[in-house]
Amino acid sequence: MKILIATEKPFAKTAIDGIKKIIENAGYELCLLEKYTAETQLLSAVADADALIVRSDKVTKNVIDAAKNLKIVVRAGAGFDNLDLTACTEKNIVAMNTPGQNSNAVAELVLGLMVFMNRNKFNAGTGTELKGKRLGIHAYGNVGRLVARIAKGFEMEVWAFDPFVSKETIQADGVTAVDNIEDLYTNCNYVSLHIPANEKTKKSINYKLLSLMPKGGCLINTARKEVIDEDELTKLLDERIDMKYVTDVAPSNISELLQKFDTRVFATPKKIGAETAEANVNAGLAAANQIVNFFKNGDKTFQVNK
Repeated sequence: MKILIATEKPFAKTAIDGIKKIIENAGYELCLLEKYTAETQLLSAVADADALIVRSDKVTKNVIDAAKNLKIVVRAGAGFDNLDLTACTEKNIVAMNTPGQNSNAVAELVLGLMVFMNRNKFNAGTGTELKGKRLGIHAYGNVGRLVARIAKGFEMEVWAFDPFVSKETIQADGVTAVDNIEDLYTNCNYVSLHIPANEKTKKSINYKLLSLMPKGGCLINTARKEVIDEDELTKLLDERIDMKYVTDVAPSNISELLQKFDTRVFATPKKIGAETAEANVNAGLAAANQIVNFFKNGDKTFQVNK
Protein backbone atom coordinates (compact mmCIF):
# COMPACT_ATOMS: atom_id res chain seq x y z
CA MET A 1 0.00 0.00 0.00
CA LYS A 2 1.56 3.28 -1.14
CA ILE A 3 0.76 6.50 0.73
CA LEU A 4 1.83 9.71 -1.03
CA ILE A 5 2.34 13.07 0.66
CA ALA A 6 2.17 15.76 -2.04
CA THR A 7 2.87 19.25 -0.72
CA GLU A 8 4.03 22.34 -2.57
CA LYS A 9 4.70 23.75 0.89
CA PRO A 10 6.11 20.81 2.89
CA PHE A 11 5.17 19.71 6.36
CA ALA A 12 7.69 20.37 9.10
CA LYS A 13 10.27 17.62 9.61
CA THR A 14 8.69 16.71 12.94
CA ALA A 15 5.37 16.13 11.18
CA ILE A 16 6.97 14.03 8.42
CA ASP A 17 8.80 11.90 10.97
CA GLY A 18 5.56 11.31 12.86
CA ILE A 19 3.59 10.51 9.71
CA LYS A 20 6.29 8.11 8.54
CA LYS A 21 6.20 6.25 11.85
CA ILE A 22 2.40 5.88 11.71
CA ILE A 23 2.39 4.72 8.08
CA GLU A 24 5.32 2.31 8.35
CA ASN A 25 4.09 0.82 11.63
CA ALA A 26 0.89 -0.03 9.76
CA GLY A 27 2.96 -1.87 7.15
CA TYR A 28 2.54 0.69 4.38
CA GLU A 29 5.02 2.58 2.18
CA LEU A 30 5.37 6.36 2.45
CA CYS A 31 6.44 8.49 -0.52
CA LEU A 32 7.08 12.24 -0.62
CA LEU A 33 6.57 14.84 -3.32
CA GLU A 34 7.62 18.18 -1.84
CA LYS A 35 8.05 21.65 -3.33
CA TYR A 36 6.79 20.53 -6.73
CA THR A 37 6.31 23.28 -9.29
CA ALA A 38 3.96 21.79 -11.90
CA GLU A 39 0.82 19.66 -11.90
CA THR A 40 2.56 17.18 -14.21
CA GLN A 41 4.86 16.23 -11.33
CA LEU A 42 1.86 15.50 -9.15
CA LEU A 43 0.16 13.52 -11.91
CA SER A 44 3.21 11.31 -12.23
CA ALA A 45 3.68 10.80 -8.50
CA VAL A 46 0.04 9.94 -7.78
CA ALA A 47 -0.28 7.41 -10.61
CA ASP A 48 0.26 4.35 -8.38
CA ALA A 49 -0.67 5.80 -4.99
CA ASP A 50 -3.36 4.15 -2.88
CA ALA A 51 -3.75 7.16 -0.59
CA LEU A 52 -2.90 10.84 -0.84
CA ILE A 53 -2.23 13.48 1.82
CA VAL A 54 -2.20 17.14 0.78
CA ARG A 55 -2.26 20.54 2.46
CA SER A 56 -3.62 23.38 0.27
CA ASP A 57 -2.60 21.57 -2.91
CA LYS A 58 -5.30 21.34 -5.55
CA VAL A 59 -6.59 17.83 -6.16
CA THR A 60 -8.29 18.42 -9.50
CA LYS A 61 -10.15 16.07 -11.84
CA ASN A 62 -6.87 15.65 -13.73
CA VAL A 63 -5.18 14.43 -10.56
CA ILE A 64 -8.05 12.06 -9.76
CA ASP A 65 -8.06 10.65 -13.29
CA ALA A 66 -4.30 10.06 -13.14
CA ALA A 67 -4.53 8.24 -9.79
CA LYS A 68 -5.61 4.81 -10.97
CA ASN A 69 -5.20 3.11 -7.57
CA LEU A 70 -6.34 5.95 -5.33
CA LYS A 71 -8.89 5.03 -2.67
CA ILE A 72 -8.63 7.96 -0.23
CA VAL A 73 -7.38 11.55 -0.20
CA VAL A 74 -7.02 13.52 3.03
CA ARG A 75 -6.65 17.27 3.20
CA ALA A 76 -4.54 18.04 6.29
CA GLY A 77 -6.63 20.95 7.50
CA ALA A 78 -10.23 21.99 8.02
CA GLY A 79 -11.11 23.47 4.62
CA PHE A 80 -11.45 21.12 1.67
CA ASP A 81 -12.40 23.36 -1.25
CA ASN A 82 -9.08 22.42 -2.89
CA LEU A 83 -10.45 18.90 -3.42
CA ASP A 84 -12.67 18.13 -6.42
CA LEU A 85 -15.31 16.23 -4.47
CA THR A 86 -17.37 15.42 -7.55
CA ALA A 87 -14.41 13.78 -9.26
CA CYS A 88 -13.61 11.85 -6.07
CA THR A 89 -17.16 10.57 -5.76
CA GLU A 90 -17.30 9.53 -9.43
CA LYS A 91 -14.21 7.36 -8.89
CA ASN A 92 -15.40 6.04 -5.50
CA ILE A 93 -12.55 7.80 -3.74
CA VAL A 94 -13.15 8.81 -0.13
CA ALA A 95 -12.25 12.46 0.53
CA MET A 96 -11.55 13.61 4.09
CA ASN A 97 -10.37 16.64 6.02
CA THR A 98 -8.88 16.85 9.53
CA PRO A 99 -11.26 19.16 11.39
CA GLY A 100 -10.11 20.76 14.61
CA GLN A 101 -6.38 20.25 14.18
CA ASN A 102 -5.70 23.85 13.10
CA SER A 103 -8.44 25.44 15.18
CA ASN A 104 -6.40 26.88 18.01
CA ALA A 105 -3.87 28.42 15.62
CA VAL A 106 -6.64 30.20 13.70
CA ALA A 107 -8.45 31.28 16.87
CA GLU A 108 -5.31 32.86 18.32
CA LEU A 109 -4.72 34.69 15.04
CA VAL A 110 -8.24 36.18 15.18
CA LEU A 111 -7.57 37.85 18.51
CA GLY A 112 -4.10 38.89 17.38
CA LEU A 113 -5.54 40.64 14.32
CA MET A 114 -8.13 42.37 16.47
CA VAL A 115 -5.49 43.74 18.84
CA PHE A 116 -3.34 44.78 15.85
CA MET A 117 -6.16 46.83 14.33
CA ASN A 118 -7.22 48.28 17.69
CA ARG A 119 -3.68 49.57 18.25
CA ASN A 120 -3.41 51.34 14.89
CA LYS A 121 -1.44 48.50 13.30
CA PHE A 122 1.10 48.99 16.10
CA ASN A 123 1.82 52.55 15.02
CA ALA A 124 1.86 55.56 17.33
CA GLY A 125 -1.47 57.00 18.40
CA THR A 126 -4.32 56.32 20.79
CA GLY A 127 -5.90 52.93 20.27
CA THR A 128 -8.78 51.09 21.88
CA GLU A 129 -9.12 48.01 24.10
CA LEU A 130 -11.05 44.81 23.53
CA LYS A 131 -12.27 44.63 27.12
CA GLY A 132 -15.96 45.32 27.37
CA LYS A 133 -16.53 45.23 23.61
CA ARG A 134 -18.96 42.87 21.91
CA LEU A 135 -17.67 40.15 19.55
CA GLY A 136 -19.99 38.34 17.15
CA ILE A 137 -18.98 34.89 15.94
CA HIS A 138 -20.47 33.95 12.59
CA ALA A 139 -20.52 30.12 12.74
CA TYR A 140 -19.88 28.38 16.03
CA GLY A 141 -17.76 25.40 15.00
CA ASN A 142 -14.33 24.30 16.22
CA VAL A 143 -12.65 27.63 15.56
CA GLY A 144 -15.61 29.73 16.65
CA ARG A 145 -15.76 28.01 20.03
CA LEU A 146 -12.07 28.65 20.66
CA VAL A 147 -12.37 32.28 19.56
CA ALA A 148 -15.18 32.67 22.09
CA ARG A 149 -13.10 31.12 24.86
CA ILE A 150 -10.09 33.35 24.20
CA ALA A 151 -12.23 36.48 23.77
CA LYS A 152 -13.85 35.87 27.14
CA GLY A 153 -10.34 35.94 28.61
CA PHE A 154 -10.12 39.49 27.25
CA GLU A 155 -13.40 40.16 29.09
CA MET A 156 -15.29 40.67 25.87
CA GLU A 157 -19.02 40.02 25.57
CA VAL A 158 -19.43 37.22 23.04
CA TRP A 159 -22.41 36.59 20.78
CA ALA A 160 -22.79 33.86 18.14
CA PHE A 161 -24.99 32.82 15.25
CA ASP A 162 -25.05 29.29 13.84
CA PRO A 163 -28.25 27.68 12.55
CA PHE A 164 -26.64 24.25 12.85
CA VAL A 165 -25.75 24.54 16.55
CA SER A 166 -28.44 24.63 19.23
CA LYS A 167 -28.90 27.77 21.31
CA GLU A 168 -28.49 25.62 24.40
CA THR A 169 -25.03 24.48 23.29
CA ILE A 170 -23.91 28.05 22.58
CA GLN A 171 -25.35 29.45 25.78
CA ALA A 172 -23.74 26.68 27.84
CA ASP A 173 -20.40 28.29 26.93
CA GLY A 174 -21.50 31.63 28.34
CA VAL A 175 -22.12 32.99 24.84
CA THR A 176 -25.27 34.83 23.75
CA ALA A 177 -27.02 32.96 20.92
CA VAL A 178 -28.98 35.00 18.36
CA ASP A 179 -31.79 33.73 16.15
CA ASN A 180 -30.83 35.56 12.95
CA ILE A 181 -27.70 36.89 11.33
CA GLU A 182 -28.95 40.46 11.23
CA ASP A 183 -29.01 40.59 15.04
CA LEU A 184 -25.37 39.51 15.18
CA TYR A 185 -24.14 42.25 12.86
CA THR A 186 -26.40 44.94 14.33
CA ASN A 187 -25.26 44.39 17.90
CA CYS A 188 -21.56 43.54 17.66
CA ASN A 189 -18.52 45.83 17.47
CA TYR A 190 -16.53 43.01 15.89
CA VAL A 191 -17.65 40.09 13.75
CA SER A 192 -15.38 37.11 13.11
CA LEU A 193 -16.21 34.92 10.11
CA HIS A 194 -15.90 31.14 10.33
CA ILE A 195 -18.27 30.02 7.59
CA PRO A 196 -17.26 27.68 4.73
CA ALA A 197 -17.33 28.74 1.10
CA ASN A 198 -20.25 27.02 -0.63
CA GLU A 199 -23.11 27.93 -2.92
CA LYS A 200 -25.14 29.39 -0.06
CA THR A 201 -22.36 31.42 1.53
CA LYS A 202 -20.37 32.78 -1.41
CA LYS A 203 -20.70 36.60 -1.51
CA SER A 204 -23.15 36.39 1.40
CA ILE A 205 -21.17 38.96 3.40
CA ASN A 206 -22.45 41.96 1.50
CA TYR A 207 -23.20 45.67 1.81
CA LYS A 208 -26.65 45.19 3.33
CA LEU A 209 -25.33 42.95 6.10
CA LEU A 210 -22.16 44.89 6.88
CA SER A 211 -23.98 48.23 6.93
CA LEU A 212 -25.83 46.98 10.02
CA MET A 213 -22.65 47.06 12.11
CA PRO A 214 -22.35 49.87 14.67
CA LYS A 215 -19.97 52.79 14.35
CA GLY A 216 -16.33 51.70 14.50
CA GLY A 217 -17.20 48.13 13.50
CA CYS A 218 -14.50 45.69 12.45
CA LEU A 219 -14.91 42.55 10.32
CA ILE A 220 -12.34 39.77 10.74
CA ASN A 221 -12.10 37.10 8.03
CA THR A 222 -9.96 34.02 8.61
CA ALA A 223 -12.39 31.81 6.68
CA ARG A 224 -12.52 32.09 2.87
CA LYS A 225 -12.30 35.12 0.60
CA GLU A 226 -15.16 33.83 -1.53
CA VAL A 227 -17.72 34.54 1.20
CA ILE A 228 -17.09 38.29 0.81
CA ASP A 229 -18.79 40.33 -1.90
CA GLU A 230 -15.68 42.34 -2.73
CA ASP A 231 -17.41 45.10 -4.69
CA GLU A 232 -19.93 45.68 -1.93
CA LEU A 233 -17.22 45.61 0.74
CA THR A 234 -15.39 48.34 -1.17
CA LYS A 235 -18.60 50.36 -1.41
CA LEU A 236 -19.16 50.03 2.33
CA LEU A 237 -15.61 51.10 3.20
CA ASP A 238 -16.02 54.08 0.87
CA GLU A 239 -19.17 55.21 2.64
CA ARG A 240 -18.33 54.20 6.21
CA ILE A 241 -15.02 55.85 7.14
CA ASP A 242 -15.35 54.29 10.60
CA MET A 243 -15.37 50.67 9.41
CA LYS A 244 -12.37 48.32 9.42
CA TYR A 245 -11.62 45.08 7.63
CA VAL A 246 -8.84 42.66 8.53
CA THR A 247 -8.29 39.35 6.77
CA ASP A 248 -6.09 36.29 6.54
CA VAL A 249 -7.47 35.54 3.08
CA ALA A 250 -6.62 38.51 0.90
CA PRO A 251 -9.35 39.43 -1.62
CA SER A 252 -8.47 39.82 -5.29
CA ASN A 253 -8.78 43.61 -4.95
CA ILE A 254 -6.57 43.87 -1.86
CA SER A 255 -4.13 46.28 -3.55
CA GLU A 256 -7.00 48.68 -4.24
CA LEU A 257 -8.33 48.35 -0.70
CA LEU A 258 -4.94 48.98 0.89
CA GLN A 259 -4.32 51.98 -1.31
CA LYS A 260 -7.69 53.56 -0.57
CA PHE A 261 -8.17 52.53 3.06
CA ASP A 262 -4.66 51.95 4.38
CA THR A 263 -5.37 52.64 8.05
CA ARG A 264 -8.62 50.65 8.06
CA VAL A 265 -7.70 47.55 6.07
CA PHE A 266 -5.09 44.86 6.64
CA ALA A 267 -4.38 41.52 4.98
CA THR A 268 -1.71 39.02 5.90
CA PRO A 269 0.78 38.50 3.02
CA LYS A 270 -0.52 34.94 2.64
CA LYS A 271 -2.95 32.71 4.50
CA ILE A 272 -1.21 32.03 7.82
CA GLY A 273 -4.09 30.88 10.02
CA ALA A 274 -2.81 27.32 10.30
CA GLU A 275 0.86 28.24 10.06
CA THR A 276 2.05 27.19 13.48
CA ALA A 277 4.42 24.36 14.30
CA GLU A 278 1.76 22.74 16.46
CA ALA A 279 -1.00 22.88 13.83
CA ASN A 280 1.37 21.59 11.15
CA VAL A 281 2.18 18.51 13.18
CA ASN A 282 -1.37 17.94 14.46
CA ALA A 283 -2.95 18.02 11.00
CA GLY A 284 -0.30 15.77 9.44
CA LEU A 285 -0.54 13.12 12.15
CA ALA A 286 -4.33 13.21 12.04
CA ALA A 287 -4.27 12.66 8.27
CA ALA A 288 -1.97 9.66 8.62
CA ASN A 289 -4.06 8.11 11.39
CA GLN A 290 -7.27 8.60 9.39
CA ILE A 291 -5.76 6.80 6.40
CA VAL A 292 -4.60 3.87 8.53
CA ASN A 293 -8.00 3.64 10.24
CA PHE A 294 -9.70 3.72 6.84
CA PHE A 295 -7.66 0.86 5.42
CA LYS A 296 -7.59 -1.22 8.62
CA ASN A 297 -11.10 -0.62 9.93
CA GLY A 298 -13.11 0.98 7.13
CA ASP A 299 -13.42 4.16 9.23
CA LYS A 300 -14.96 7.02 7.22
CA THR A 301 -15.69 9.37 10.14
CA PHE A 302 -14.29 12.48 8.49
CA GLN A 303 -15.50 11.82 4.93
CA VAL A 304 -16.67 15.02 3.23
CA ASN A 305 -18.01 13.63 -0.05
CA LYS A 306 -20.85 11.52 1.36
